[in-house]
Amino acid sequence: MYSLLLVLIYVAFISLGLPDSLLGSGWPVIHSQLGVPVDYMGIVTMVISGCTIVSSLFSDKLSRRPGTRWVTVISVFLTAAALLGFSFASKFWMLILFAVPYGLGAGAIDAVLNNYVAQRYKSKHMSWLHCFWGVGTIASPFVMSYALSSSTWNMGFRIIGFVQLGIGALLLLTVPVWKAVGKEEVRIEQKSRGLGPVGALKIKGVPFLLCGFFAYCAAEATTMQWASTYFVSVKGLAAETAAQLASLFYIGITVGRLVSGFFTDKLGDRKMILIGTGILLVGVVLLALPIEGYASAVAAFVIIGLGCAPIYPCIIHATPGNFGAENSGAIIGIQMASAYMGSTFMPPLFGLIGSKAGFSFMPYYLLAFFALMLIMVELTFRSAAKRRSLDK
Repeated sequence: MYSLLLVLIYVAFISLGLPDSLLGSGWPVIHSQLGVPVDYMGIVTMVISGCTIVSSLFSDKLSRRPGTRWVTVISVFLTAAALLGFSFASKFWMLILFAVPYGLGAGAIDAVLNNYVAQRYKSKHMSWLHCFWGVGTIASPFVMSYALSSSTWNMGFRIIGFVQLGIGALLLLTVPVWKAVGKEEVRIEQKSRGLGPVGALKIKGVPFLLCGFFAYCAAEATTMQWASTYFVSVKGLAAETAAQLASLFYIGITVGRLVSGFFTDKLGDRKMILIGTGILLVGVVLLALPIEGYASAVAAFVIIGLGCAPIYPCIIHATPGNFGAENSGAIIGIQMASAYMGSTFMPPLFGLIGSKAGFSFMPYYLLAFFALMLIMVELTFRSAAKRRSLDK
C-alpha cells in the first residue's frame, strides 16, 4: 500500500511541476501582447511566491488538519482553477489576480508532501519524487511552444489547466489509499512537536539551512524563468525556439534526479550535494564563455540542470536526520518559505539587471548564489553533526 501511495505522490508532484516552467517559456510573447516591460514577469512571480510563503508557513498545521491527503487534493484543484484563469487573461492585472490561488495551492502541496516523503521514505524516493516534478516542467515548454505556433499563449495555460483537473480528480478518487496507511500517518505526526516557525528558527543550524536553501532556489528559479529570454536576447533566437530550448534545463534536472536516485542512498545526501555543485559549476563556466552560436549555451543549461538535480531533494531529505523527525514538519515549512523567498525576489532582481546590463550577465549572477548555497549548506551539516555529538 505504501508503494501505491508513493505512486500517487509522484503524480501529485507532476502536477506541481507542470505550471512552473509555463510562464517563463511563454513570457517573451506574453509581455509583448499584454504591453508590459519584460521585467514585469518578476511581479507575477513575486505574487505567486509570496502566496506560497504564506501557505508554507502554515503547512505544519495543515498537515494535521485537514491532513496531508486533503491538502494535496485541494491544492491541485486550486492550482488548476488558477491556470484556467490565466488562460482567459487579457490584461496584466488578471495574471496578478490568478497568481494568488496558484501560489497558495503550490506552497501547501510542496511543503506537506516533502515532509511526508522525508519522514517515511528513503533518499532515493525523494530524488525520484522531484524527478516527477521535472517531468511536469519538461512538458510545459513544449505545450507552450505548440500553443504559440498554433494559437496563442493562453491556450498553453488552458491545456495544462485541464491536465491539472484530471490529476486532481485522480487524487480525489484515490483518497482511500491514504486512509489505508492512516494509522502509521497518525503515529508519525503525533511525534511532531508542533514548534511553529519561531520555535524552529531557534534550533541551532536552522538559519544556515534557510540561507543555503534561499540561495539555491534563487539560482534555480532565475535559470528557469530567464532561460527562454536569455536565448532570445543573447543568442537572437525566435521565441518559439527559445521556449523549446528552455526545456533543456528541466530535462537536465529531471534526468539527473532519475540517475542520482540510484546513488543517493549509498553516497548520502551530503556527498550528493557536493557532487551536484561541482557539476553545475562546470555548466555556469561554460555559459560565461564568449562562444559564438547557441550550442554551448544549450550544453551549459543541460549541465547546470544535471548539477542542480540532487541538491534540492537531498537538502530536504537530510532535514529529519539533521534536526530530528519531531522537528522536521515545522522546519521544512519555513524551509519552503525561504525557498520561495529566494525564487520571489532574486529572479525579478536579475530581470532588472538584465534589462539594464544585458542578459549575458546571467552566469555571474548564478555563480554568486551557488557559492553562497554551498557555504551555508556545509555549515548546516557541520552544525547538526556538532549538536548530535553534544546530545550523546
